[in-house]
Amino acid sequence: MFKRLGVVVLAVLTLGSGLTGCGGVDPDSPLGKRKAIFKDMLTTSEDLGGMLRGRLPFDAGRFAQGAQTLDTLSHQPWQHFTQVREGDSSAARPEVWQRQARFQDLARQLEAATGELVQATRQPSLDAAQLKAPMDKVEGACRACHSEFRNH
Repeated sequence: MFKRLGVVVLAVLTLGSGLTGCGGVDPDSPLGKRKAIFKDMLTTSEDLGGMLRGRLPFDAGRFAQGAQTLDTLSHQPWQHFTQVREGDSSAARPEVWQRQARFQDLARQLEAATGELVQATRQPSLDAAQLKAPMDKVEGACRACHSEFRNH
């Protein structure tokens, strides 16, 4: 009886671990690629915001490098939005595919805001106060797109 119970437990554990593996997103899929980019954008943005809000020590060089990274990343996710919505595991609302012109407009606004942030970091003797307005603009561009096109 214990042998039979052991086989059943092993089968359940094997099946369970196989099912959890199926729930993930293929990192090479368009969804997986854009999720990775958005995660990198969030991490970078949180570090920059943390420096401006005193959660992290302000380091002008590190901030400038982070702004450049954020600008580079801001141009990347859009190519990974396919013409037709794929699967149900995306946080994107169907409006992304239904209102492409508006979605692309907001993407360009984010790209412009991150470009302005990079320009602001090129000023001599950089300080946190100079960067608050351009960073607020970046964060506002993120919020605008999320409020229209992302399921929270």
